[in-house]
Amino acid sequence: MQLLRTPEERFRDLPGYPWEARYFDDLPALKGLRAHYLDEGPSRAPATALCLHGNPSWSYLYRHMIPVFVGAGLRVVAPDLIGFGRSDKPSEATWHTFDRHRAMLMRFIERLDLRNILLVCQDWGGLLGLTLPHEMPGRFTRLLVMNTGLGTGQVTEGFRQWRAYSNSQDDLPVGKLLARGKPDLSAAEIAAYDAPFPNATFKAALKAFPNLVPDGEGAPGAAISRRAQDFWHYEWAGDSFMAIGMKDPVLGEAPMRALQQTIRGCPSPMEVAEGGHFVQEWGAPIAHAALQHFGLAR
Repeated sequence: MQLLRTPEERFRDLPGYPWEARYFDDLPALKGLRAHYLDEGPSRAPATALCLHGNPSWSYLYRHMIPVFVGAGLRVVAPDLIGFGRSDKPSEATWHTFDRHRAMLMRFIERLDLRNILLVCQDWGGLLGLTLPHEMPGRFTRLLVMNTGLGTGQVTEGFRQWRAYSNSQDDLPVGKLLARGKPDLSAAEIAAYDAPFPNATFKAALKAFPNLVPDGEGAPGAAISRRAQDFWHYEWAGDSFMAIGMKDPVLGEAPMRALQQTIRGCPSPMEVAEGGHFVQEWGAPIAHAALQHFGLAR
């Protein structure tokens, strides 16, 4: 298997993304692969916003939310999953598994000793992130959840259509895909979403991830997701805020309202009328509303 690393020059002068790149490569779960993350704001903040992206995006997706969180005095940590963003990219889709990416996130949280975590998640950021708190007691206190779900083994027809489309693409057009949901993205912003992937050989993770969503009760990740579902419904004692991109054809209002009923104490969601699946593109108002709800706004 070839290990690919996107040239750094592809990440120069990204619009709205001025933050320092940080890396780690010594986690046992990574076996020498280098992963990228952002770490902004004070280390002794009242809360740490852990921002988890999905497929086929990367931490660039949070560029509208990070300044709001930092401006409120929070620490913000935003990793790029292996295969995405500035992180290393194995060339074989078979490298990617639900358990491997989940383990990476758990070891990453432990390495930085993150506590009083506000989990901010969407898409795969939720599929993975929502399975973490029940096995990391005492670290998570708040949840901001957007257009995602738990991989308990059942998938929507909208997801099946997305998976079929993804599997039909030898070279998934990432920037165009993001622009389809947010037509006013600038050419430079579209290029920023394409930046991690100089060509199709860098996109093994993009091919793999739709097929890693647990589809069946015995699929990898399904059992731990069902355990997480029980945790969120019966044991979660933290505060929650939900925002829904209402134009999401895959994980829109119906599945998100079902998730709301799963999360103990989750209030009525914020509806982002123009928001699509990548609702962080409308993220500043969401971040402000969530901070107000959590009593963290300045």
